[in-house]
Amino acid sequence: MSLPAVLLFAGQGAQKVGMGKDLAEAFPEVRSLLDQADAALGFPLTQVMFEGPMEELTKTSRCQPALYAHGLAILEVLKAKVPQLEIAATAGLSLGEFTAHAAAGTFDFTTGLKLVFQRGSFMEEACDSTKGAMAAMLGGEEAAIRELAAECDVDVANLNAPGQIVLSGSAAGIEAAAAKAKEKGIKRAIPLPVAGAYHSRLMQSAQDKLAVVLAGTDIQTPRCTVVSNFAAKAVSSAGEIRETLTKQVTGSVRWVECMQSLVAAGHTRFIELGPDGTLAGLMGKIDKSVQVTTIKDVASLEAAVAVLNA
Repeated sequence: MSLPAVLLFAGQGAQKVGMGKDLAEAFPEVRSLLDQADAALGFPLTQVMFEGPMEELTKTSRCQPALYAHGLAILEVLKAKVPQLEIAATAGLSLGEFTAHAAAGTFDFTTGLKLVFQRGSFMEEACDSTKGAMAAMLGGEEAAIRELAAECDVDVANLNAPGQIVLSGSAAGIEAAAAKAKEKGIKRAIPLPVAGAYHSRLMQSAQDKLAVVLAGTDIQTPRCTVVSNFAAKAVSSAGEIRETLTKQVTGSVRWVECMQSLVAAGHTRFIELGPDGTLAGLMGKIDKSVQVTTIKDVASLEAAVAVLNA
């Protein structure tokens, strides 16, 4: 009997020094995939994942391939341990959308790895050439936060959960938005420890460069539903996939709508593959009736496998 599940993949910010180390020591398939990643990139990504330092792992050009490789390495073991697992749909937060596409067969592991390394490098370059910042607006109404963004000339980057919307843009604009937040009924404005203004117009140069790379990338029809952050719906044609992965760089991550569309489609089993439980936490705010199992290390993998095989 098949076990259909929606797989969710982590975005930037979920990285942790030591990620994947116990999995690589316990499972040859993880070690093999991570060795493949090191060889494909030409630098020791696994050393950065396992040993840090955090400052190096947090660099966009390191963090994005690290999270991508970690998510797909866990999936390799999960498929081996739970052969009846059926990937019914996939989704990922920002960078995680590329991991979701790889899990669905849109492109192979190495192709996706090189894509996310280039994406991360382009975004790093954009951060270095602009003075950007991001801040999470907690406890406010979406309409009020959009109004605040317009007044301060910044962009809505992430709609992560009800009461959790992230703004992104110039450092001065984000500072102004944080100062005016309470006037708009927003409980707290929290500056985020990021290198720049992701999912904003300040990433336009990165978007333009990624568009060229994606245009030359072989894209297959996904084997299952893959929900796009930018469109907040399933995408399947090569043209749609290229367009949505490109526009996602400056566009909003519509995570709430992505999750609501999957729940509305009748999906009930969700598994998060990533170093922390961020996506499970967001789902708790989006729809309390849905449980998400997070797999991040050997202990959580074994616990999930026991439940799935029961």
